[in-house]
Amino acid sequence: MQRLLGVVTASVLVTLNGAGVRTSYAATVYEAPLDVAALLTAANGAPPMICALAAQSVRGWGWGDYTDAPSTPLSAAVASVRSRDYNDSKLPQEDVDRLLGGLASPDACVRELSVRLLGGQRSESVASAFVSRLGSADASMRELAAYGLGMVRPATGIDALIGALRDASAGVRANSAWALGRIDNGKALAPLTGLFGDRDAKVREAAVVAAGHIDSSTTVPALLRVLQNDESPAVRRVAAWALGQRHAREASEVMATQLSKEGDARVREMIAWALGDNGGRTGSAALIAALAHDTDENVRETAAWALGEMNDRTAADALADALEGDRSDKVRATAAWAIGQMRNVPGKAPAALARLLKSDTDDTRLKAAWSLGQVGDATTLDAIRNALKVEKSSNVRRALIRAMIKSGGRSEEALTEMLNSTDATVREAAVRGLVGNNAFNPWPWPWPRPRPFP
Repeated sequence: MQRLLGVVTASVLVTLNGAGVRTSYAATVYEAPLDVAALLTAANGAPPMICALAAQSVRGWGWGDYTDAPSTPLSAAVASVRSRDYNDSKLPQEDVDRLLGGLASPDACVRELSVRLLGGQRSESVASAFVSRLGSADASMRELAAYGLGMVRPATGIDALIGALRDASAGVRANSAWALGRIDNGKALAPLTGLFGDRDAKVREAAVVAAGHIDSSTTVPALLRVLQNDESPAVRRVAAWALGQRHAREASEVMATQLSKEGDARVREMIAWALGDNGGRTGSAALIAALAHDTDENVRETAAWALGEMNDRTAADALADALEGDRSDKVRATAAWAIGQMRNVPGKAPAALARLLKSDTDDTRLKAAWSLGQVGDATTLDAIRNALKVEKSSNVRRALIRAMIKSGGRSEEALTEMLNSTDATVREAAVRGLVGNNAFNPWPWPWPRPRPFP
């Protein structure tokens, strides 16, 4: 046990705490050279949580990482700890062979570490070894091989993985879909779409996510059917995400309708994000309704963000209402940002925007101050100056000074007072103000973008 921890982590603290296990750890490191034999020996019989900490040190590249694979030897334990980076220096062939042998170990920890370390090698010989094991009579070995191919991402594995999408094992089908999404080759798109109707929800989810990573609009109709009809909220959620990835404006009307019908809050959140990320204004009415009435604060916040992204000024009143009436500080902050996003020319600020400068939350005050600078309403100058007198956050102070200058507070007296301030933050902002309004842009730029990821 100590050898496993010594080889894999610089500091691991595991505390058993009644209902579960709490973990905290410092930066993860690998000694050079990595002693693979010692690692696998120590891993054999290790408790799943300890092994999960070690396995998480071996991270993937590209979208997602190794932890988002549908089925791994330590899926449950690995999901509960955070990823760390792994130094993927090339291992000698002796160690590669030892790790290939580890794939057949009866111990889940040994299998997990073996496949992850092999995945970091990215060599043709390792890819070929995984392809050959994809034909194993053992379903768990086929699962592992598909997982490994998703890490190595070889073009030579595409045909074998497409064939494995028909495997009798749901774990093999799911991992093969995940791997094809990581390889990102259009040849796999039609077979992946064929899995949208798979009897196993885990397989459908993996196939939808994989299709979402392959750049093609041909899947949009199928994704809409999944969004409307799949019985699993997890699958409907990733379908909305995939539609957002495709920037499918032609899907916006259906998504807007689904936003009002969907019973699961996490799916509604993703639909709202997809509508905002599509670049059009279709769906604005549905987002306004969600902002006003949805019971989930994440949905309301994402709706506010989406309306700001759409730059639809017809939503200004709804956003102003959210500033005043929403019970969530997070929603009010994002609504303030959205107003600033769409009101990028001088105008009239909602009265509630200036009142948010008294919020208890730094992020809310920052977004309100930034937004006031975007609007440039001279009638808010007194509120901005009063806020500046008591503001403690340096970021918010900068935003307030920016707002004051962009709202017309450029008098010589005001700037001189700021230049003589004992606060370096104030002096810096005053210099920017003397240079001109554009010296503040794009800073500060509160960018909530609550982009939910599957």
